[in-house]
Amino acid sequence: MHIDLKTIEQSQTPPPLFKRGAPMWNDPYIAKQMLNFHLGESHDIASRRPEIINTIVTWIHDTLSLSAGKALLDLGCGPGLYTRRFAQRGLQVTGVDFSENSIDYAMSQDSDSTYICQDYTSLDLPDNAFDVVMMIYGDFCVLSDSERDNLLANVRRWLKPDGAFVFDVTTPKLHAYLEHHRTWFAKPEGGFWTDQPYMVLEQGFAYPEQVRCEQFIVMTDDGSHTLYRNWYRDYTPDTITPILQANGYNQIETYTDLAGTPYTDDSEWCGVIARQ
Repeated sequence: MHIDLKTIEQSQTPPPLFKRGAPMWNDPYIAKQMLNFHLGESHDIASRRPEIINTIVTWIHDTLSLSAGKALLDLGCGPGLYTRRFAQRGLQVTGVDFSENSIDYAMSQDSDSTYICQDYTSLDLPDNAFDVVMMIYGDFCVLSDSERDNLLANVRRWLKPDGAFVFDVTTPKLHAYLEHHRTWFAKPEGGFWTDQPYMVLEQGFAYPEQVRCEQFIVMTDDGSHTLYRNWYRDYTPDTITPILQANGYNQIETYTDLAGTPYTDDSEWCGVIARQ
C-alpha cells in the first residue's frame, strides 16, 4: 500500500468550519452499509432500536394529539422507520431523504406515504401544509449556522400556524471525546467504507461554540485515499432556546429525549418541541 504522507500531514490541520469531505450518502457501496445499520435491531447506530422508535412515535403522537388525517413531514427520514409507523396511525406523511437507497427501501415498505429523494436544505414545499415537521436522530446538528437558520425559516413556512417542529440534538456530553480523538485501524477483508482492503485514520477536531468534526481518511491498497467528515454542533436547552427564539419560535419545550424524559445536565441528547 502506497501512503501519501503529504496528504496525511495536511489533513491533521483542522479544516475550515463545516467544510465537507467526500459525499457518502449516495455512494453505492456505503449506502448499502448505512441501510444495514438503519435496519439493525440490536443497536442504536444510524437509527434507534425498534422498541425505542415505537416509544418515540407513541409519545409524539399522544403529546401533540395527532388525529388521523393530520399532515406530518419527516426530514431525513432514512428508510422510513418513523414515517411508516405514523402512516399506520392514519397520518398523511411525507418523508424526505438524500439517500436514494434509503428512499427506495422506504417506498418498498410503505405505499401510504409520499417520499422525496432530495437534500432537505434545498427543499421547496407549500406554505402552511403540515401539522408537524419532524427531524430525528441529530440531523439538526450537522447543519452550519446559515443552513440551520435557513431550515428554521423554511420549517416555519411549511408549518400550519398551530403546528410543531419536533427534533432532537446531541449535547456536548456525546462528542466531548472528539477533542482528543486520534486512532487508526485496518480492514484486510474490506468493511464499512469499501469491499477492498483498506486502512482508516480517524481524527477529531474541536472548535468554539461546541462544534466538533470527526474525520476519516480511508486508504486502499491501490494507493488511493478518500477523506470523509462528520460535523456536529452540540446544543443544550440553554443554547438551542435563544436560537429558536431568534428564528420566530416562541413556545419551546425541552427534554432528554423524544419520549418526554426530563432533561438533566448528564443528558447526551436533548429532545425539542418548538412552536411559533
